[in-house]
Amino acid sequence: MKPPHWHSSGGDATPPGWDWLGPLERRRAQTMRFAKRRDEFLMARWAAKTAVAGSLADGTRPDEVEIRHAADGAPHAYVRDEPWDRRLSLTDRADWAVCLVSPSQVEVGCDLELVEARSEGFVRDWLTPAEQDLVSGASGPEEHALRANLVWSAKESALKVLRTGLRRSTHSVEVTLDPASAADADGWRPLSVRDRDGGADFPGWWCRHGDFLLTTCAQEPMPAPVALVAPPPLAGAVPTHRWMAEPLGGPRP
Repeated sequence: MKPPHWHSSGGDATPPGWDWLGPLERRRAQTMRFAKRRDEFLMARWAAKTAVAGSLADGTRPDEVEIRHAADGAPHAYVRDEPWDRRLSLTDRADWAVCLVSPSQVEVGCDLELVEARSEGFVRDWLTPAEQDLVSGASGPEEHALRANLVWSAKESALKVLRTGLRRSTHSVEVTLDPASAADADGWRPLSVRDRDGGADFPGWWCRHGDFLLTTCAQEPMPAPVALVAPPPLAGAVPTHRWMAEPLGGPRP
């Protein structure tokens, strides 16, 4: 099995204007009143278009790629208006977006989170008893934040593989990992998420870049993801929240 590819892009890298969007993407963006939602949409679209074009490596331009959605909300790529035969997953957090591209039609999921404090109420309400034990075993506040967000992120990645997202209970999937496991040369460590309802296991990976955590999952075992650009832009990322300066934003040209 070939490894999946991933690409990260910050809000500053999003092109101005609308010309790089496909017709459906443009119409959807024009309905978004609030700056946060619109900026995240555009940022994720640019990351995905760049990831798909780069994975093709045949001269395809990002503006020849359009990201559409299936009825269940899962993203699909179209290249020159033709459906692409590979799966992908999108995520964004704090003015950064990531796209994970499967090497095949195998479903994949990814999620980007910040390493930030999570309350005991959050851990109790959203994690399974075994996951709560994993988080409570942390040696201090920093490791507690790492473990809590890592488990949460891995759940989100697995629920994207299931194509349900948070419409399904987070208790229906359970994360297994060893936070002290050795990282590979690119910083990836293994994880696994079990579907407690269906019994399937979704193997995956996680890595940390500064304040950011990135997790991935797939329907079947895959090698650790390979960055489309080395080093990945996320490696030097700083979380920001630019939309807060102008929540309603202004009309884009």
